[in-house]
Amino acid sequence: MFELVFLGTAASAPSAERGLSSALVLVREHRFMIDCGEGTQRQILRSGLGFRRLDKILLTHGHLDHILGLGGLASTLGRWEALEALHIWGGEPAIQRVHALMEVVFGPGNVPRAGISLNRLEPGVLHEDAHFKLTAFPVIHRGPGCFGFLFQEHTRRPFDVAKAEALGVPAGPVRRDLVAGKAVTLEDGRVIRPDDVLGPPVPGAKLCFVGDVARTGPLHKIVRGADLLAIEATYLEEDRAMARRHGHITAQAAARLARNAGVKMLVLHHVSRRYRTQDILAEAQPIFPNTVVASDLELYRVRKGRPVEVVRLGR
Repeated sequence: MFELVFLGTAASAPSAERGLSSALVLVREHRFMIDCGEGTQRQILRSGLGFRRLDKILLTHGHLDHILGLGGLASTLGRWEALEALHIWGGEPAIQRVHALMEVVFGPGNVPRAGISLNRLEPGVLHEDAHFKLTAFPVIHRGPGCFGFLFQEHTRRPFDVAKAEALGVPAGPVRRDLVAGKAVTLEDGRVIRPDDVLGPPVPGAKLCFVGDVARTGPLHKIVRGADLLAIEATYLEEDRAMARRHGHITAQAAARLARNAGVKMLVLHHVSRRYRTQDILAEAQPIFPNTVVASDLELYRVRKGRPVEVVRLGR
């Protein structure tokens, strides 16, 4: 299961209802923050999630509306939260900007190397464990070093209890070994193999997060079949020329991507204050009906084979 929390959903400048770009992806014991716009600290407090285990930050790119909150967050974590390390990943331009920002906060040459780790992001697997894999992939926006992020649970084969009982496989460690892919020998000498008791492979949940992006063409294969696709909707079709000039897409383009890639649910964010939410939905939903526009402090719970659950956090 993945939980996606939107802390800020505004594009370029905040509004009375929307803070600047930031989100959290919660996976088991892990917390991954994606971008950290100005005001993110307060949104974390309003959400009720707090700063605990907030040690991994992924940057879609280095524009100021996506990184300015990092200076204050790093200062707070270092002074008040006793965080041992803060690991930040981003493209080269983003990392250079963040380093300059940290020197403003801590003083030139005084950035705590043991506490703040700035890591250049490359396409490929960023994290993998027994349950899921996190992959960074390049996107086209303005300039190099722009990324999206894919969270995907591993494919698993469910244990078929009926088959196990028919074969006389006892409950306990023997079944656990079979789930782990190990053959077992029963007391009567029969050898039971995993294929004898495991069902067909079942893909895990798939969550794809894209920030600012100018073209959707390269994304179709990456986001295909995603249970939830979060992607920007900075402009509407009436301002398509402006969108192209600034390296963004329209709500209509996002909806076409979701439809053509077989996505289950589309969540639009990075919303300009020039548009009303109902206008964005009116453009996207005729193309892809299961489209919503994210609001600040909404949590989206993504489980394979179940409808996405939406929960409102804070007050």
